[in-house]
Amino acid sequence: MSGVELGVAKAERAEIEAKAPNAGAPPALPYDEMRGLSGAVRPHYVALADRIATLSADELAERQRTLERFFLLQGITFTVYGAESSTERIIPTDLLPRIIAADEWTTIEAGLTQRLRALNMFLADIYASQRILMDGVVPRDLVLAAPSYRREMQNLYVPHQAYANVCGSDLIRQPDGKFAVLEDNLRVPSGVSYMLANREASKRVFPGTFRGAGVRAIDRYPDLLLTTLKSMAADWRPNPQVVVLTPGVYNSAYFEHAYLARLMGVPLVEGRDLVVHDNMVYMRTTTGLRRIDIIYRRVDDDFIDPLTFRRDSGLGSAGLFNAYRAGNVVICNAPGTGVADDKAVYAYVPAIIRYYLGEDAILPNIETFLCREPGQLSHVLANLDKFVVKAVGASGGYGMLVGPHSTKAQQDEFAAALKADPGNYIAQPTIQLSTAPCLIDHAIEPRHVDLRPFILSGDKIVVTPGALTRVALRKGSLVVNSSQGGGSKDTWVLTDRKDLQP
Repeated sequence: MSGVELGVAKAERAEIEAKAPNAGAPPALPYDEMRGLSGAVRPHYVALADRIATLSADELAERQRTLERFFLLQGITFTVYGAESSTERIIPTDLLPRIIAADEWTTIEAGLTQRLRALNMFLADIYASQRILMDGVVPRDLVLAAPSYRREMQNLYVPHQAYANVCGSDLIRQPDGKFAVLEDNLRVPSGVSYMLANREASKRVFPGTFRGAGVRAIDRYPDLLLTTLKSMAADWRPNPQVVVLTPGVYNSAYFEHAYLARLMGVPLVEGRDLVVHDNMVYMRTTTGLRRIDIIYRRVDDDFIDPLTFRRDSGLGSAGLFNAYRAGNVVICNAPGTGVADDKAVYAYVPAIIRYYLGEDAILPNIETFLCREPGQLSHVLANLDKFVVKAVGASGGYGMLVGPHSTKAQQDEFAAALKADPGNYIAQPTIQLSTAPCLIDHAIEPRHVDLRPFILSGDKIVVTPGALTRVALRKGSLVVNSSQGGGSKDTWVLTDRKDLQP
């Protein structure tokens, strides 16, 4: 890196560390996905709006029940840990699809491709020469002290430098209508099964509107996922054996693990089904042992191998990481990818993109304040009622404070936590997520939504032309996680109508 480039990188870091939010500014009105400021329906929503206008409240409610019956019959569920009632539930799903115009998706696709390319380069660098740390673009201690940084991955070969083979980045639409990245999910991102299931249900409840809208297909996702996984071992095995590794039936996303394994036509295994011998990984079958080449793991790093990580883990298989280290099996996503979606590292992603690609980020970040910096910590503490505060390693809507919706007692509790361990927290201004129409108790009402597209990375990067739209079903809520009362809806990404064949 040249001296001029290094100076720019240091200046960017100084800017990140010195910025202060305009916390006293009133929040802007949320962007309405369906209607403009004048109340007119946006062009890409017209066909759906016209169809809804022909249906009575009872007819809409019946279609909602049809959708829910489909989910029930398909066994599409998720698990809520600690719930007092039954832990396994049908995921709440809204009848009305969220629609994204073709030109908007073009920008999203380019931005996500750029972002994952840079993050894979970042992971390849920090687990090898660590140039970006030596050049001061990202603080060395921020990366090397992160709980998700795995020293065991140092200097290990990862095919195509594709550390994150499946990524689910969370996007939000800002009040000005532009999309921004809220966070990246590179460890074991979930939700793609709900994206696929929502599409099947949507075809049933709005068949005519769906056929005429020119919606891009997503049903090839399982084939694309399998091709991506196989590309990770294609250089040394002509027809590699892929398996999906699940923690088991009590995991919150077990339905998804089984669903994807079935659609890809590969075995679903648990750690107890695997045997490691001479640094080769085998699967127990009724006809004997079968060698495994690629493991699409849905088990967190800590539990992959009790000999390398947590000794009390019963979810992985002893010796699995040694087989990976020897190059005899590929684990997707690679262990240690979580350091790149750490909420503190997130603040540096635009600088990471500029460092490796020499480009500005197509999709911007949300303004983020690192509580590890004393000046920023003081400002956050003084404005807790205006910020969203998040623990850097938490997920699923846990470990966070939504300032405007919090009590004084909750703010005091978080203030104490911030002072005790400031490096464990970041803060962001409260963002008014965009709203989309939802069917709530026989009436159509706006609810806040975000967007989780899925990006595959192997020998090439592919963005699935669809996404999981998550919905905060509670009125006024900004928390879209299913574990926190959220739901989902289908996402229609439209083709350019000029591309449709007559």
